[in-house]
Amino acid sequence: VQLQASGGGQVQVGGSLRLSCTASGTIASLAVMSWYRQAPGNERKFIASINANGGTYYDSRVRGRFTLSGDVAKRTVYLQMNSLKPEDTAVYYCAANLRPIANTPRGYNYWGQGTLVTVSS
Repeated sequence: VQLQASGGGQVQVGGSLRLSCTASGTIASLAVMSWYRQAPGNERKFIASINANGGTYYDSRVRGRFTLSGDVAKRTVYLQMNSLKPEDTAVYYCAANLRPIANTPRGYNYWGQGTLVTVSS
């Protein structure tokens, strides 16, 4: 099973980026797909998740600026990031799990390779 994350890049403050994540391989139905990010020297932190019913959850630091969409059953999700700030600079990781899971990085079945987002002023 592989999670392929894409869409990272460099953008100026206030700009937008759209990240994509697709799961491939022979797996059972996924229960949740999530995004995490990790800045240099920091722990990996929860950003947003979407469950198989389409319910979405956001960390307070991105709520209102980021929108997670897609279809967990189809194994593809998108993270639209608007009004980007320098503190959004990080490597963004896609994660997926076969069962509902708390919004912490521990315990996920699958992780993508990460995509770098750099927000410059």
